[in-house]
Amino acid sequence: MRFMGTYRPRLDEKGRLFLPAKFRNALAEGVVVTQGQEKCLVVWPPEVFDAEADRAAERSMTSKAARSYARMFFAGGDDVVPDKQGRISIAAPLRDYAGLEKDVVVIGVRNRLEIWNPQAWEDYQAAEIQRFADLDEDE
Repeated sequence: MRFMGTYRPRLDEKGRLFLPAKFRNALAEGVVVTQGQEKCLVVWPPEVFDAEADRAAERSMTSKAARSYARMFFAGGDDVVPDKQGRISIAAPLRDYAGLEKDVVVIGVRNRLEIWNPQAWEDYQAAEIQRFADLDEDE
């Protein structure tokens, strides 16, 4: 499954998020939600999460950066199975980490989804738009 696009669902009063309709079937068996960089959350299909976990495990635990990455990656993780309506529960610590309230932005990023606080996403885009425009294929 290839994930792309930008969606603006809302969290309900119980912290549940409707997955974008076009991705619900692909994610119906379950997902892993983790803390991501830049204070977003990452929604991983299990096989993609496992591949990323294997990649992290290949790094030497004598490396401080590797230990730190593994701690952050796994400590905030949560296995979630969508309900029959296609909603996933976002644990309170993960909502707090990403600053999520009612409105959120969900973006597709090839093999995963990211969930952002709307203002954080706008700020990120504003900061990165020129760098994106300046990318040179020779670099």
